[in-house]
Amino acid sequence: MKPIAILETGQPPEALRDAFDDYPARFRALLGEGVATVRFDVQAGRLPDDPSDFAGAIVTGSAAGVYDDLPWIRPLLDWIRDARGKTRLVGICFGHQAMAQALGGDVEKSDRGWGVGLHRYQVSGIEDWMHPRADSIAIPVSHQDQVVVQPPGSRVIASSAFTPLAGLAWDDAVSFQCHPEFGPDYAAALVEGRRDRIPEAVAEQALESLKRPNDRAVLTAWIRAFLLLTPPPTEESGSGI
Repeated sequence: MKPIAILETGQPPEALRDAFDDYPARFRALLGEGVATVRFDVQAGRLPDDPSDFAGAIVTGSAAGVYDDLPWIRPLLDWIRDARGKTRLVGICFGHQAMAQALGGDVEKSDRGWGVGLHRYQVSGIEDWMHPRADSIAIPVSHQDQVVVQPPGSRVIASSAFTPLAGLAWDDAVSFQCHPEFGPDYAAALVEGRRDRIPEAVAEQALESLKRPNDRAVLTAWIRAFLLLTPPPTEESGSGI
């Protein structure tokens, strides 16, 4: 099988880098042992020359906004458009927003403010790779920006009152605003490190929410099935997570 490209668009805050893995390492763990990956430092101008050399590509999270005037963002959006039909695409948080922006949607800093802690989304579509089935998923989040205009040709597959366009799907691409690669400890550390920017009540509610059970394993199984084209599990083989 061809490798998975991990398009690294950001890093953990400097204060957390010694204590926590970087984002490519988190996605390698998500994909599991035996899945080859190649890391591309997008901020340094590195992108796959030929998307078809890869079974899929994951666009990671970033502290940047897709509307920022940074030299690496436009090439990334161009690459996403070019990659359609050549490989399978997954976008997470900033990657979700970058895919939406590249494919005809729009992204803004939301007037709803910070989305932090554990957010629950209603699952509003059934895709072939959604095994195990779930009516809703609760996943850690950390964002201010949101997709506010749905890209043409996409399907909304996850939503909440706070984030109406939280999950989008195309036939060869899928993206989520949430972070299946974030453990509750890392999500809590992000909140603590941003106390000067996040309203106190929002931060406290976020930290309390992260103590509850989450559905990271479910979304991880979905992403693996989408990228690796694994068949739905049989009743005898279990859920696969």
